[in-house]
Amino acid sequence: MFSEVAEQVELCLFDEHGTESRSAIDEVDAFSWHAYLPSVGPGQRYGYRVHGPYAPELGIRCNPSKLLLDPYALAIEGHITWDAACYSYNLGDEESVNETDSAPYVFRSIVQHPHFDWGGDRRPDRPLHETVIYEAHVKGMTKCHPDVPEELRGTYAGLAHPAIVQHLTSLGVTAVELMPVHQFVHDHRLVEHGLRNYWGYNTIGFFAPHNEYAASGEQVNEFKYMVRALHEAGIEVILDVVYNHTAEGNHLGPTLCFKGIDNRAYYRLVSDKREYYYDTTGTGNSLNVRHPHTLQLIMDSLRYWVTEMHVDGFRFDLAATLAREFHEVDRLSTFFDMIQQDPVINRVKLIAEPWDIGEGGYQVGNFPALWSEWNGRYRDTVRDFWRGEPSTVGELGSRLTGSSDLYQNDTRRPVASINFVTAHDGFTLRDLVSYNAKHNEANGEGNADGESHNRSWNCGVEGDTDDPAVLKLRAQQQRNLLATLFLSQGVPMLSMGDELGRTQRGNNNAYCQDNEISWVSWSEIDHLLLEYVRRLIAFRREHQMFRRRRWFQGRPIRGAVDIAWFKPNGEPMSDQDWVSRHARALGVYLNGRAIPGHDDQGRSILDDSFRLLFNGHRRAVNWQPPPDFGAVWKLVLDTDALEFQADPQPITGRVMTRARTVVVVEATEPD
Repeated sequence: MFSEVAEQVELCLFDEHGTESRSAIDEVDAFSWHAYLPSVGPGQRYGYRVHGPYAPELGIRCNPSKLLLDPYALAIEGHITWDAACYSYNLGDEESVNETDSAPYVFRSIVQHPHFDWGGDRRPDRPLHETVIYEAHVKGMTKCHPDVPEELRGTYAGLAHPAIVQHLTSLGVTAVELMPVHQFVHDHRLVEHGLRNYWGYNTIGFFAPHNEYAASGEQVNEFKYMVRALHEAGIEVILDVVYNHTAEGNHLGPTLCFKGIDNRAYYRLVSDKREYYYDTTGTGNSLNVRHPHTLQLIMDSLRYWVTEMHVDGFRFDLAATLAREFHEVDRLSTFFDMIQQDPVINRVKLIAEPWDIGEGGYQVGNFPALWSEWNGRYRDTVRDFWRGEPSTVGELGSRLTGSSDLYQNDTRRPVASINFVTAHDGFTLRDLVSYNAKHNEANGEGNADGESHNRSWNCGVEGDTDDPAVLKLRAQQQRNLLATLFLSQGVPMLSMGDELGRTQRGNNNAYCQDNEISWVSWSEIDHLLLEYVRRLIAFRREHQMFRRRRWFQGRPIRGAVDIAWFKPNGEPMSDQDWVSRHARALGVYLNGRAIPGHDDQGRSILDDSFRLLFNGHRRAVNWQPPPDFGAVWKLVLDTDALEFQADPQPITGRVMTRARTVVVVEATEPD
């Protein structure tokens, strides 16, 4: 165990009755304390006690009365029973020292057996341009599913159950992005109010699967079984990882692990007041990625999850914090250098949440070439267009074509953009079209928490209604948002349950709602919407036009223009049209005979040609066919209809788009 400030380290072993025995660790090299115990085997419970200075004013917080987790523990047992003993000071007196033993109230690290029969597991290794991501929560996805045995609901085994796997495969998703599964802590404040940290963005163990998600009590092997089952179905596993902070909070937080081992090494401290933490995450602390041992811990953790747990990629929460070597976000930081050079990590999917709450923290479009990013600009633009905001068609054009304005200059491709309309943080899709304001009263903060500017529109009535006109419009708006998502270049991400019509009753910050507010209700399924999403994803999969690997050029390729923008009258968009405040309609022609690149066999990529018509007006719009782009077309999608066109009929003249609709027409003859 690394500690530069320790004067003595004790290894604490616990038997099956919880009786503790302590052994002093005498060997230390390069500040790494180590010992060899030949009798210790799998299942052994243990922890550490670190003796050294307790001098918060110097940034040092050693306290041997606090049992500490192993930062490299592969499995963790138990939970936190919040008691004053969990803190290194007496509550109400920051200057005091609490010497009460914390062992009865905190986690234990567990020695883990390394063997698991992977049974020839093979990674799907899906290219990004063919990827469809499904953001899911291990517990919320399965807790209420009637076909999952009750004892497996809310667990890794539940997520691996055939009923869940079948839903994912029939939907057509190729990767699940799991919300945090590293061992996390339920905050003291939430527990006092009868709540829990449902989302899990409160990590304490970067190598250990969260123990509450294990039906068997063997969380490591159960997690591996889940990965193997999803891989067998062709589905990749991406982890949402939280390396930007830990559950130990600020100077008033508990002492559970890093804080008591070497506080100055693991956390960023305020330079001239070292008792306080430099916080760009809003959680009380930020990991000190400038320190080599902290950076090594992160890299070792990432490699472990790839090599031993067989995951296929990572989404980095508040990734801008990891790039702060000093104050500003630096794309040339050591963290990015390490990722770039690592032969294991640089081969998996790397996705950034490209912002934090620090100064200059919004970094959409600024991550290095290996990375994809959650595209917050995409989310905001699509929401604004469909709720009728002015001056949105120009921005919409950029987002539909992969956001080249954000990613093209540093040689990245359209797959750098992870496109999403909703995610765990914010409204569900159904709530996005049902609420103008957040309704977070259940969180116990007087509805003050959560984002107040949601870019949502309730379609005329706030919340539940039986008005058929409002319900029809809401259903149509959901189809519009989903159609835009899956017709856009880039990598689409669907949020758990949006395909089912899931609601959180207007709660846009359900991080603490480990209950029916957040869990998917499998008894309330919008079957028409579900089938619509399945067909949308299948349509995208059938046509390489919507999965291009290179940017549009707006010029002839193989003798024909690859893309053209036009107005309802068939005329090309002018510079003035792109910036018009009042424009609410946008047409685009996509030429299937002008897709650059070659397929896996070296052949030219060919597809059908399409016209996409986006009508955000409150009235119907008639579209004159643009000249020179083919004469005979067929209607394949109209979001005013409840279903895809089962038997598309040829059309030769104008196309009418009803109010607030997306229409897709496909060429029936070569261009």
